[in-house]
Amino acid sequence: MLAKILLSFKIYIIIMNRFNSKELTELLMAFIVISLAFTFMYTKMNADLVSQMLPMIMIGVGSGFILHELAHKFVAMHYGYYAEFKIWIPGLFLALISSVMGFLFAAPGAVHIYGQFMSNRENGIISEAGPLTNIVLGVVFFIFAAALIPFISQQGLNSGLYPFLFQTAILGFSINGWLALFNLIPFGVFDGAKIIQWNSIVWVVTAILAGAMVLMSFTGVENYLLPLTYLFYS
Repeated sequence: MLAKILLSFKIYIIIMNRFNSKELTELLMAFIVISLAFTFMYTKMNADLVSQMLPMIMIGVGSGFILHELAHKFVAMHYGYYAEFKIWIPGLFLALISSVMGFLFAAPGAVHIYGQFMSNRENGIISEAGPLTNIVLGVVFFIFAAALIPFISQQGLNSGLYPFLFQTAILGFSINGWLALFNLIPFGVFDGAKIIQWNSIVWVVTAILAGAMVLMSFTGVENYLLPLTYLFYS
């Protein structure tokens, strides 16, 4: 037991040594703004719903946005580059303003990578790490939601822990799908442009997966959960 605690502490120290206080502060600021922006968009500024949905959305954004950026950072560091997340102040305001208007421009900042002679392959893989992380997280949220359906059928969706977890999983799936697809825009500074320069087939496959997640979100994620539920409980 002690060995596991010491190992966990050692891993924590190694990870934290890869960040500076300014980077952690800016990552936290971006997380808070994006959480609020998604909440405003989903609730359409309904004050009663904002306080109810914010905790659930923060879980989805906390996993989707933060792990997306960390994936870029750690893959870049794997290739020997220095990488640091920096906020983009205009992007913070754009996220909040656009969410009030009913859509979301989610670009509060990005991981800046410093190094020379980066190949298109390295740049593409580093860029692919973010959207791919969102897709994997979306699958995890989807499976978790499916596993909760039998409990929901007993309790209903009105109150209790299981309904909260179920709604959180649905939102987590939707948020991660949107983050993946948004970042796959194939031009400018978006991940998609760098992925296409490396491998257009990888971009197409990733975009199809992310697009399918967004389509499922618009048409009702719940409609796609029952077949998976049968696998769990048949």
